[in-house]
Amino acid sequence: MEPVTPALRHRPDALLLDFGGVVFQTRKRPEGRADAARHLCAVLARAGHEADAAAVRASLDAGLAALKDWKNAASRRRVPRELDHRTIWTDFLASDLDGPARETLAGSGARLLAEMSPLLSEHEVRPGIADLLASAHALGVRVGMVSNAHSGRSHRELVRSAGLEGYFGVQVYSDEVGIRKPHPEMIRLAARALGTVPERCWYVGDTWDRDVVAGRRAGAGAAVITRHHSTDTPPYPVRAAADAVYDTPEGLVEPLRSSVPRGPADAAPAPSEPGPAARPAGRPSRAPAALLLDQGGVIALSEPAPDAQAAFAESLAERLDRAGYSASPDDVLALVLAGRERYRAWKETAAEDGRVPEVTPRAFWHDMVGRDLPPHARAFLFAESAQLMLEYARSKSRARMRSGVREVLEACAGRGVPVGIVSNTVCGRAVREELERFGIDGLIGAHVYSDELGRRKPDPHTVRTALAALDADPATCWFVGDKPWRDTAAARRAGVGTCVVVRGGSASDERIDAALAGPAEQRPDHAIDEMGDLLGLWADAGAPTGS
Repeated sequence: MEPVTPALRHRPDALLLDFGGVVFQTRKRPEGRADAARHLCAVLARAGHEADAAAVRASLDAGLAALKDWKNAASRRRVPRELDHRTIWTDFLASDLDGPARETLAGSGARLLAEMSPLLSEHEVRPGIADLLASAHALGVRVGMVSNAHSGRSHRELVRSAGLEGYFGVQVYSDEVGIRKPHPEMIRLAARALGTVPERCWYVGDTWDRDVVAGRRAGAGAAVITRHHSTDTPPYPVRAAADAVYDTPEGLVEPLRSSVPRGPADAAPAPSEPGPAARPAGRPSRAPAALLLDQGGVIALSEPAPDAQAAFAESLAERLDRAGYSASPDDVLALVLAGRERYRAWKETAAEDGRVPEVTPRAFWHDMVGRDLPPHARAFLFAESAQLMLEYARSKSRARMRSGVREVLEACAGRGVPVGIVSNTVCGRAVREELERFGIDGLIGAHVYSDELGRRKPDPHTVRTALAALDADPATCWFVGDKPWRDTAAARRAGVGTCVVVRGGSASDERIDAALAGPAEQRPDHAIDEMGDLLGLWADAGAPTGS
């Protein structure tokens, strides 16, 4: 099919590309699902669950088939939402497994999806992409990625590994922004982030039901197809037509080079805003059937890292410039610090006596950091929020593991006591990286992070989720935190039998001493100086035993 000349005649402000079928071609690994099932069994074993590999593989096979059906059905919706990572595991991939196994996998949902992607498929840059990106760069045409993905995290890594990251002004992935194609806002968001409107963009995909329909609904200047595996076998008839169809992205290189620049009279209108986060206190010591730990102040102590913050600000300034918004690294750092203060104020004013939500990365970057920026810069922050949150979390402080932590975890492992983490954090992924750096990730069975769950302590749902993953009776468990008003309160509300506060974290000794004599909901059973003191408490009560 020859290009429809009028749609491709004028040079676009931005070239928006799909990931699979356009930038990358994929091939299923014959052994991929077996490898993925073995990996999941190892993850479950860390939480004390003996999983049958055949059962895990069967659930995975059924879940992937059901996900394919769900994605096909979602493409018929006018404004489809994306599944969150927990739902992908609980309702699809791990649906046939028992409750504790489902919760364990769901608690690490985002990470596991990222790890499974290279196990299931191989990825290779498609023919013509290097020339297409180089041509766009030479012509001053900005480039964005717009892709449905259950793991934008893995896609970003593939783009980076292929040496293509510097070409992209923005990457928009459905799991990171909460909607999926053919929702037209996917394309509108990318256009805004690059300082233009869909009418002045070419959108290139490989499917009729998602990509061409999304392009038409968004009003893209051109909707282009590059054929891939399922291009010519859509799941149902599609009425929307493409402006051009090519066998590979090579076919689009010459039309882009030959496109005519727009004149001054064709200036793009301003993009609009988007439409509608040991001292006993009166209770006897009991050895735990399961141990739940906070992370910051309990497992790790942190100190500010101004050099890392400055490097992050410089990197973000460079990316904003690629997207069409210029700001100095100092200005960007000031924006980030102002957003952090707004987040702190939001936490202090939020009610903590019922459901306690966590801020989403999108709200943090779009509403708190980017509050006073122009629309296209805020759109960039919205689209890149998941990746920015990771880099921000990595840069804001340096952490060191507290003394005694490894000894406690190894004692639990030796005695069959499962361990879970329940942490308020803006980036659970960064916490996981920290655990890996400390060399203790393999000693943790369950992970519950507020940004991944959507709720934060003192909401008891955080603790109950970890207890469900470990299949543990709350009354026989211990919870160790450093803030009585959040950690102890959440544990008490969830029915945890023994609560401990460790000194030296966020709470002053005065606040801890006050809590020891304060209201029952925030009153810990023990206050200890270091994590190793737990072993002494357990020795007094007898060795810990598993559930």
